[in-house]
Amino acid sequence: MNLFYEKIILIFFTAFGVILGASLIGSLSGIVMNYPPYEIMLKLAQEIKIWAIVSAIGGTFTTIEILSLGIFEGEIRTLIKQLFFLISAFAGAHLGYMVIIYLVGKEL
Repeated sequence: MNLFYEKIILIFFTAFGVILGASLIGSLSGIVMNYPPYEIMLKLAQEIKIWAIVSAIGGTFTTIEILSLGIFEGEIRTLIKQLFFLISAFAGAHLGYMVIIYLVGKEL
């Protein structure tokens, strides 16, 4: 997995999967507790978005370290790559959130 676009795709689908998995599996608690699972699904999808992004890029310290390397030491190429990784993770998490909204049938 040395290629740039392979890593972007992996990050995108990891964030997407975290949102979908957490929301769908977490909604089972609504069934057990006799609470509407759709509401739990929406709440979880909304609250777990930032954690999906962090888990997809592999943690925050590495990202901050690479960003500081790019800014303070002039590694512009590394900085741009890391920004693409962040955008990919955000896009995956947001698409997962949009899929959950579509499944539940709510309007934004």
